[in-house]
Amino acid sequence: MSPRWKPNSDIRTGRHVTYTLHAHLVFVTKYRRDIFDDAMLKRCEEIMREVCASFETELREFNGEADHVHLLVHYPPKVALSKLINSLKGVSSRYLRAEYTGRINRIGMGAVFWSRSYFAGSCGGAPLTVIRQYIEGQKRPICLGVA
Repeated sequence: MSPRWKPNSDIRTGRHVTYTLHAHLVFVTKYRRDIFDDAMLKRCEEIMREVCASFETELREFNGEADHVHLLVHYPPKVALSKLINSLKGVSSRYLRAEYTGRINRIGMGAVFWSRSYFAGSCGGAPLTVIRQYIEGQKRPICLGVA
């Protein structure tokens, strides 16, 4: 490697791909019920880290409040984000409902833990304005009019 090149830990490589894909995910509890406390958030983070590892993704950040959680996930292009989200919500719901049955039943959540909706936002890299300028600045070949 060239001594001028400093490796970037955010950029990963595969056999035929170089990528840096991050997603900001937000999951909300059903009916926005205040269910989480610190211990439950810690357990939720453990579960979500295990699910991410099984998808060969990395959970970079995790935090939450009483009625929702935020995740920052670094994922490869072969992972369909919707499948990752489905697994994160499904597995965490199953484990949390089993481990905190009394608390969840007291609040009246029933068999559903997460709301069906979620937020997913792409993040990282250059802002869209910079990318647009870069693409517009490419040197397009001139048509020579050969017939």
